[in-house]
Amino acid sequence: MRRTDREVTDNRQIQSIIEQAKVVHIGMVDGSRPYVVPMQYGFVFADGQLTLYVHCAKEGRKLDIIKKNPRVFIELETEAAIISGGDIPCKYGSEYASVMGDGTVVVVEDVAEKIFGLQLLMKTQTGRDFDISEQMTKSITVLRIDVPHVTAKSRTP
Repeated sequence: MRRTDREVTDNRQIQSIIEQAKVVHIGMVDGSRPYVVPMQYGFVFADGQLTLYVHCAKEGRKLDIIKKNPRVFIELETEAAIISGGDIPCKYGSEYASVMGDGTVVVVEDVAEKIFGLQLLMKTQTGRDFDISEQMTKSITVLRIDVPHVTAKSRTP
């Protein structure tokens, strides 16, 4: 990381960024072309390792790509705020916090893990606990993204 003065290494701070962000951008490679999808997520963050759960339809481009190459890059950020530079354009900046990392996608087949992932997603997105039934998992695909190491960065005034 070039700007080590902005690097975040404290796991509590990293977890706070993940809790605030709400949308993950998942970068994949489709043949020789990049493909990025924004998705809502649920997560577990422990010992510096991030596990994300997302859901999608049972078919589509994203799944086609993942089946060929499950390696992804994830990025999430909190809402950015402009830092004014007054009358000098080059003095403007942005207040932000972000988390990134290389990961591997697994299509979740186990019903109990699907329910767990969907419960995490709902808790992360709404702050509420929900009961998820096996029936609710049948019409969707649940993906788990294992990210063994993340980097985080923050700029605050």
